[in-house]
Amino acid sequence: MISTRRLAFASSREINFLDLTGRLQAEVTASGLTQGRVYIQSLHTTLGLTLNENEPLLLADLEAMLERLSPRHGAYEHDDFARRVGILADEPRNGQAHCQQLLLLPSCTILVENGRLLLGRWQSVFAVELDGPRQREVAVQLEGEFEASGGRESDQELVELELSRQLLVDMELVRQPMQRLVEAGGKRVRPRLVMLSARLGPDHDPLRAAQLAAAVELIHDATLVHDDYVDQAATRRGRASVASAEGPERAIAVGDYYFAKATRLIAELGNQTVTATISQAMEEICLSQIDDVRLRGVYPGDYGMYLRVVRGKTAALFAAACRAGAQLANAPADVCQRLERFGEVLGIAFQMSDDLLDYSSTSGKPAGQDIRERAVSLPLIYATEHDRLGPRVKELLDGILGEPEVAEIQRLVGQSGALERVSEEARGLVSAAVRELEQVDLNGVRPALISLAEATVDRVA
Repeated sequence: MISTRRLAFASSREINFLDLTGRLQAEVTASGLTQGRVYIQSLHTTLGLTLNENEPLLLADLEAMLERLSPRHGAYEHDDFARRVGILADEPRNGQAHCQQLLLLPSCTILVENGRLLLGRWQSVFAVELDGPRQREVAVQLEGEFEASGGRESDQELVELELSRQLLVDMELVRQPMQRLVEAGGKRVRPRLVMLSARLGPDHDPLRAAQLAAAVELIHDATLVHDDYVDQAATRRGRASVASAEGPERAIAVGDYYFAKATRLIAELGNQTVTATISQAMEEICLSQIDDVRLRGVYPGDYGMYLRVVRGKTAALFAAACRAGAQLANAPADVCQRLERFGEVLGIAFQMSDDLLDYSSTSGKPAGQDIRERAVSLPLIYATEHDRLGPRVKELLDGILGEPEVAEIQRLVGQSGALERVSEEARGLVSAAVRELEQVDLNGVRPALISLAEATVDRVA
């Protein structure tokens, strides 16, 4: 069996090493590939691929090597536009990037054993941006033995088809902004949790599970539309946010519409326990958003405050996705409860991991975004607790946050050891989440859930 897909991402620098390992592992997990290979191909002539260690000093060495071998200010016939025809007015002078790409791989193949990418201890899979910042895409093909596939499309393909189907019937004014967000990608962790959990009951129905999974993803995306309006964020997943492209009024309307639509899709499944589970999560999400905005007045807050926001902002929908998926298939009550606890702890770990991306130059997320938006963030909380550096971090946070201040805060957070502390805590929570699965029969789904859980922290570059 062969399954194909695309991974979309955004680079943030001219030369940018973007670690794709976690996303590729998540694709393997979602597809159910157990034994086989993953083939990755760059779709751009100035984007290369490589396998190497994700270590900042080494990545700086690799960047310096590319510059020495093909310097950006060298003479390249490709950049002599007088000798070329049909050149666009905004054609970049990027001869060095094309030459540097020849030093990298245009494609690579990674073996899969027992549902895991076969990589050495220090190996990561990188897309290497050579002419950024840009929107990029790689093609991914998975081939081999798929768990419980039975010749059907993979879970992820069913969810994507359902999302496309639901968007297709909507009027253009609301469809177009949401379609831009959905097609930009995203990790799809919540719908994957629904699809995996839905395998654990006697009434497993992949099509009904896909409808629930798509509804959960629409709820998540609707919260992002509202969040971007509140945060005045210009972009989301590398594309213009609804609030910046269509205005705040449209953003509120689009978010509200898809909250309502997702609720209807869930109600149409005819399972009252599922409806109640998702409705409760939506209440918690809305309350946490109010809490999050209120707490920005005491920014960056403390650990207890952070957990309260994260449990509603992120963990509530993770937990509901797990529980509702199992409920839809009429799984035993103890399985539903264990999965709910698994999802809640995983959601907290996921948010901690997401906080770390604000300090990564290879994540595709604009560095320092959480600081500019004054979002409650655990690395900042831990940095303010540092005996020597904490007072300066607090002083900067209390003032006007221009780019120099944001850069200094990022540097101080890195020096404080806060990033390592958050990373260790997130990994500990993933281990705790996995322990919730030990006491119940998961009918062969346990490895996929564990793999997905580990990918939530492995994605940090």
